[in-house]
Amino acid sequence: MKRTLFYLIAALFAITACTQPTQTSTTDAGEAPPPSYVPLPQAVLPDGFMVNIELAATPEETTTGLMFRPALAADRGMLLLWPEERLATIWMMNVLVPLDIVFLDDAGRVVEVVMDAQPCRVEPCPRFTPSRPARAVLEMAAGSATEHGLEAGAVIQFERVSGYPTAANEELGIMN
Repeated sequence: MKRTLFYLIAALFAITACTQPTQTSTTDAGEAPPPSYVPLPQAVLPDGFMVNIELAATPEETTTGLMFRPALAADRGMLLLWPEERLATIWMMNVLVPLDIVFLDDAGRVVEVVMDAQPCRVEPCPRFTPSRPARAVLEMAAGSATEHGLEAGAVIQFERVSGYPTAANEELGIMN
């Protein structure tokens, strides 16, 4: 009986030792680990200025765009992406801040720029459609296009934007 009890206690110690959590963190118990930093996608404008961008790729995201945002910092924007080039229309309904709207082709080349598109809360609201198809739209704070020299033909580079610009950038010598 003593031998069985000895083996039972030894087995309990072994199981307990194997199931104890190991402390590998140098933080105190109850202290949350520091948040990990995930860099945002960026648009690199021709003058080198970097704009941190949100991506809008689903129909719901591209339809909403920057609606209902009370402010937009000069170094922030949104990139609306479509699967192929199209005559995309940007509608200013429920957009609360003035925007520069930059229409882009497959290679990230500026097709057309609408400067200082004004907010609109009631219909009829302005709609902006480029003169030729675009694959993406970069929405930025009004005044950004002028400040950074964005005009038709300029090329914007993108970092951490999967699948855009397309392979056409290889012809321009631009790496994504």
